[in-house]
Amino acid sequence: MAPQDLDGARVVVAGLGVSGRAAADVLASAGARVVPVDDGAGDVISSAEYLAGTGLDRADLVVASPGLPPHHPLIAAALSRGLPVWSEVELAWRLRASRPDGHAPWLAVTGTNGKTTTVGMLDAILRAAGRTSATVGNVGTPVVLAATDPSYDVLAVELSSFQLHFTHSMSPQASAVLNIAADHLDWHGDLEQYAADKGRIYERAQVACIYNLADPRTMDLVEQAEVVDGAVAVGFTTGTPLVGQVGMVEDVLVDRGFARLRHTHAAELGTLDDLAQLAGPDGTVPRHVIADALAAGALALAHGVEPTAVRDGLRSFGPTAHRIETVAVRDGVAWVDDSKATNAHAAAASLGAFEPGSVVWIAGGLAKGARFDELVATRRDRLRAVVLIGVDREPLRDALARHAPDVPVVEVEPGETGTVMTRAVHEAERLAAPGATVLLAPASASMDQFASYAARGSEFTAAVRALG
Repeated sequence: MAPQDLDGARVVVAGLGVSGRAAADVLASAGARVVPVDDGAGDVISSAEYLAGTGLDRADLVVASPGLPPHHPLIAAALSRGLPVWSEVELAWRLRASRPDGHAPWLAVTGTNGKTTTVGMLDAILRAAGRTSATVGNVGTPVVLAATDPSYDVLAVELSSFQLHFTHSMSPQASAVLNIAADHLDWHGDLEQYAADKGRIYERAQVACIYNLADPRTMDLVEQAEVVDGAVAVGFTTGTPLVGQVGMVEDVLVDRGFARLRHTHAAELGTLDDLAQLAGPDGTVPRHVIADALAAGALALAHGVEPTAVRDGLRSFGPTAHRIETVAVRDGVAWVDDSKATNAHAAAASLGAFEPGSVVWIAGGLAKGARFDELVATRRDRLRAVVLIGVDREPLRDALARHAPDVPVVEVEPGETGTVMTRAVHEAERLAAPGATVLLAPASASMDQFASYAARGSEFTAAVRALG
């Protein structure tokens, strides 16, 4: 279905979150007859009510919210009828063709962790290079609005696996998969399907596919992708890079993937001093933050920016809330908010940034069916003590009992939800000592007791600042 075919088309917009409402508005402006369906909005028909009628038989297209999996009754019914099902991203990509002044290229990022930091860094680099850019998609402006805005030169697009599942024709200028770890398996079914959906971001890449040398799955996804002739694969590593890679030489970030003399020389992109504002309480820049910076730099180089813009952009990029954010240092104890660490992979990276035996770890929440044996087994050496929160504490409790039986564990009973974080912070204060770090890196989603990971982090910060 081409953009011109939307005029008069009957389009079901399933799910009225931020992206769904944006899609409905853009579709209406394109002349489509929009049918909004949402199971939580009282002012529109629910999916059950809609399916009870004959409306789907007359529909031409379904635009699905990223929260609705393929097995959702409405989506499953549409697919069984052979109806096209698009993500908001797919709609945005098709509508961008209607821009009279040409197309702003997309630089697309996905991965289990690090997406938001990477697109933020990428946007800062593009702006340092004089481009008019924006962070869009899974963060910032809905991509369907940005794609039809003629004021942008280029877009830094963060995409989740949910968004990619129903994206069929996107052709980014360059794309990156930062890492793959088990997450959202209740939505995708298994790790293989989750990885395959992430890998869709490489399809039809025009200039470069950026992959993580530390995660072989990302290279496998590049090898399986059908890309535009001439597109190259460029790996990123926090070690010394070979030709075709970006990486580190001592404390210098360097490029051997795009530089003209890459076979004999490495072009400097910046130094660790340019990331000093992102260092932890001990002054060390975490390894995964360096990896994100290298991925962002590689994407920007694929767009054609100069190496000096990478340096200037990284210097200007500030720490983001709830991502290894030091919120206080009191009596020799650092208090760090990494509430964005909503899965085991992210929590492992966060714990790895601190010294052995130094962390009082506040963890737990909605496990989403995950287990934590590998996380605890590989990061047990960092733990001084653990404070468990959440209504789904069994998976973490079980992993700690098996792999870290000598680490003290205190559980905060759910009780009054509004007091959970205050009680957790007081328990952590009791367990900490000068030189320790109290780290909120829950390894779990927040929706069991908090409105969002941001609300969870904000309550942690407020409770720390309220200590006497």
